[in-house]
Amino acid sequence: MTSDTTIHRHSCTLCEGMCGIKVEVRGEQVIGIRPDADNVFSRGHICPKGTTLGAVHHDPDRLRRPMIRSGSEWREAGWEEAFAHIEQLVAGVRERHGTDAFAFYSGNMNKSGFDTARYLMLLAQQARFAQRFSSSSVDQLPKNVSTFLMYGDMWKMPIPDVDRTDLFVIFGGNPSASKGSMFSHRDVMGAIKGMRGRGGRLVVVDPVRTGTAQAADQWIGIRPGADAAMLMAIVQVLFADGLVRLRHLDGLVNGVDEIRRLSAGYTPERVSAFCGVAPEVIRTLARDIAAAPRAAIYGRIGTCTQEFGTLASWLVDVVAVLTGNLDREGGTMWSDPVAPHLKLTPPYRTDAPLLGPRNRVRGVPGILGNYPASCLAEEIDTPGPGAIRGLLTSGCNPVLSAPGSARLDAALSLLECMVSIDLYINETTRHAHVILPPLSPLEQPHYDVWSWPFSLTVGGHYSAAIFPPKERPAEWRVLARLGSIFGGQSEADVDALDDAFFARMCQQLGLDPPSVMAQLPERGGERILDLCIRTGPLGDRFGENPGGLNLQSFKDAPDGLLFGHAKPQGAAAYKTPSKRLELAPPYMAEDLPRLEAAMARERPEFVLVSRRNLRSLNSWMHNMYALVKGRDRCTLQIHTEDAARLGIEEGDTVEVTSGSGTVHVAAEPIDDIRRGVVSLPHGWGHGQSGSRMATAAGHPGVNYNLLSPGPLVDAASGNAMLNGIPVTVTPVTTVQA
Repeated sequence: MTSDTTIHRHSCTLCEGMCGIKVEVRGEQVIGIRPDADNVFSRGHICPKGTTLGAVHHDPDRLRRPMIRSGSEWREAGWEEAFAHIEQLVAGVRERHGTDAFAFYSGNMNKSGFDTARYLMLLAQQARFAQRFSSSSVDQLPKNVSTFLMYGDMWKMPIPDVDRTDLFVIFGGNPSASKGSMFSHRDVMGAIKGMRGRGGRLVVVDPVRTGTAQAADQWIGIRPGADAAMLMAIVQVLFADGLVRLRHLDGLVNGVDEIRRLSAGYTPERVSAFCGVAPEVIRTLARDIAAAPRAAIYGRIGTCTQEFGTLASWLVDVVAVLTGNLDREGGTMWSDPVAPHLKLTPPYRTDAPLLGPRNRVRGVPGILGNYPASCLAEEIDTPGPGAIRGLLTSGCNPVLSAPGSARLDAALSLLECMVSIDLYINETTRHAHVILPPLSPLEQPHYDVWSWPFSLTVGGHYSAAIFPPKERPAEWRVLARLGSIFGGQSEADVDALDDAFFARMCQQLGLDPPSVMAQLPERGGERILDLCIRTGPLGDRFGENPGGLNLQSFKDAPDGLLFGHAKPQGAAAYKTPSKRLELAPPYMAEDLPRLEAAMARERPEFVLVSRRNLRSLNSWMHNMYALVKGRDRCTLQIHTEDAARLGIEEGDTVEVTSGSGTVHVAAEPIDDIRRGVVSLPHGWGHGQSGSRMATAAGHPGVNYNLLSPGPLVDAASGNAMLNGIPVTVTPVTTVQA
């Protein structure tokens, strides 16, 4: 390092891993990024994506100024001009079609923005969108539904205590590619290695022998979409063999007898053919979970994005409860965050209804405030009162990431007003009339709203912005103003809106808003963060707890602060009306006939599942050359025996067809996949006309969601069914020798 360079400590903002990084800067140029061994949480762990945040910041395709589109032409604009144009577009839609014509779609990259993660709810409250969509219904909504019904809180998702467990059972998760998911840990694979070193075991249930499964003591190659049936059979064995042990949960659980009754018919022998798993394998796994001194059962993206995602998500926790492994060290537990954001932003309710009004076209209810992402296209392109004519998107690319993407791509061109908050002109935002660029990851501070709540490590890490943003309003002001415009209040006082938003949080905590605001006068995301820390379990409570934490505590500790391990929460964990854990919610039981019907169906020759790669993050990082260079990773993995039977060899182009579309893709025969299952990665399909991501366009891949039919969802949650899609596979060409 030369004398004119500086080293900045920061956190990677991309996923739940929260890896600490050291960013070397010379002038206004990032020279390099390396792992931060001094970071108290990550301790030097990092994945390839974190090293590219400098490339994101300097990417010539990244938008720095608002963009306005006229026809197919884009031009840069000033912020005031952009807001004025948005006001004109929104007012026109409201005048012609009324307030029911507006919708909002938010994506998973919003969690990375310091202000965005804290102020999107203010935007939504001001705008009062008639319909809201999000990446949640392409990702984790089944877990939200099951935890809402069982524990009374949609975000109370149990976290595996992998550092202390003796048996780690993973259904449909692959931390070797995604670190954790709704599960924040510095190094999951390292923890698994440590567990096995002390005599513990790892069992992975997945149609594909993923990198995680390759590190396991046992891989169970289940048929896609059958996890709920297998888990129900595990429950049946626990009861039949007298292995149910509630332990510390005794007296806190409703519904044990009902679960016994519901599971009675799901014997391992009965579900075996549907699951593709031998009865004795299921029975042995049930007995192993019951016999383990401590067992952690974890289900993630593979269990959520399937036909019975909500049932599977529920039953993962049912098994943990029945074996006394929930809310227990070495089992699954809940975090105790230093800054409990999820209880404050938005002003939080645990008594919100599960089901909302039914939508216009498909007639399905909103679920926990979201309509299925696959409904957006039909709500735009189906004429009639209430058709969506104005859309705001933020941090999302549903043309690549949402089901039925071909129909959505066509539908977006029908909008009379589309505004996007995004770093790029991508496959979705190319349809927008105005794009407002957010800050790059290095232009804003960071304290993770969406990862610490899913970490059993109690701590925190604040990162200051490295590069000051130039010639732009503060991010929170952009969001508050947008919400006001969409809500018909274009002249709203943004400062007053923020004060009212903040005051509601104070009132929820039993604090006097004027007194708190006098002590925290600076508006914006840091004020909310400071409030969260001060009123958290270790906070100073504005002087009531001398020596307690506040935001300055973390600013003074650039490597972060740790305070130990989360503790069991006991009866205080349950926010249900009964104040007890509800093991058998009627909503779940009512979904079982759908599973029964599926077990009687004829099975297709091939079904499609998605996959992740360590160098990808859905569709977001493919404009970074360092991550896409090398061999093509957008291939169709197929079992070698299936490939041989069809005359398919490595590199051959194959045609894959589903009920919604067809793609051509190179084949990759492997042994590490179930026969009858094929796999494509999620998040590709770049290079469409009008998008401006040059590197991604040079490595386009194929769009998985061309094969994902929009109506194919988990009916209990509205979540997309991305795993288990029936397809046909046909060879097209053969590589020439």
